[in-house]
Amino acid sequence: MRKRRSGGHPNPFGIRVEFQLPDCTGTYAFEVGAKTRGGYSVQQEKCSVEWRKATPHRERYVVKNGEVMVSTFKPEPPAAPDRLYLVNVSGLPTFRPVYDALSGMGFYNLNPEEIRGLQPPDPGELLKRDGSNIASVLSVVSARAPELKARIEEYLSKVVPGVATVDARPVGPKETLEFRQLVRGAKDPSRFLAINMSDGTLRSLGVLVALFQTNGSAGRRLIGLEEPETALHPAAAGVITDALRDASEHVQVLVTSHSPDLLDNEDIPDESILAVVSEHGETRIGPLDHSGRSALHDHLYTAGELLRLDQLRPDPQLSQPKQLDLFAGGL
Repeated sequence: MRKRRSGGHPNPFGIRVEFQLPDCTGTYAFEVGAKTRGGYSVQQEKCSVEWRKATPHRERYVVKNGEVMVSTFKPEPPAAPDRLYLVNVSGLPTFRPVYDALSGMGFYNLNPEEIRGLQPPDPGELLKRDGSNIASVLSVVSARAPELKARIEEYLSKVVPGVATVDARPVGPKETLEFRQLVRGAKDPSRFLAINMSDGTLRSLGVLVALFQTNGSAGRRLIGLEEPETALHPAAAGVITDALRDASEHVQVLVTSHSPDLLDNEDIPDESILAVVSEHGETRIGPLDHSGRSALHDHLYTAGELLRLDQLRPDPQLSQPKQLDLFAGGL
């Protein structure tokens, strides 16, 4: 991704993605610019797909300012400067896997208030960004993959001791969550609706449902979570770390975190960590520097301990700010 602070003049921002899918590989990039009187336009967009199976071949297109400049297919769907051309060509078998993979990414900033409130039912195929359809999603997971629902409940019971199950429950035309929690001395678990549960419990459930809502064959291919440890007791962070590693076996997982507790695991390899620093108005992201990599590789410190010591820093040689050519090579 490329974006710099404008300093008074609107600068375009761009994104480049290199992908490896079951049947194809390729690159996709676009650049969006601001208009002088408001609004935006897609200034440039390119996609190249290499198909490996059946008959190997390559398909590509180049669009600039709403005009198709290059394409390897006919007929060409019309282009428009105010939308991405990938949406228009998603009906073509060549580009549909790319569209599905990108639109299937899920990025989450879970909101306990949205999870706690009564929710209108929906198809429950994919969890929304704030968790506001979690009851429907959990119901679908329970019906289609009960083993994943059991895994969600197992992790939740470790975060919140005593929680036995959680299910969707209809309330008039809407629905909510019902938790069953073991209470000392009681014959049967007590029932609590989501409105009675803490923020930490609801956020933990949201994180777990986001991670295990799919088995990798459909739905989300990549899950991004913003600070999954928020509102959790530090002792519960290790459970969430285990859940993240478990889910990464079937879906790609990206996490942003400021929590040393989440990183206090000596099994987290240095290649799984990108460090971020902000200096003089510039944000630098990159692999760990040599000392950080060595400390983790030799098990001298955990990543969490390095973060507490302010030694979790990007390699200066690999994170220097530079203007990237988003459309170079492979396009």
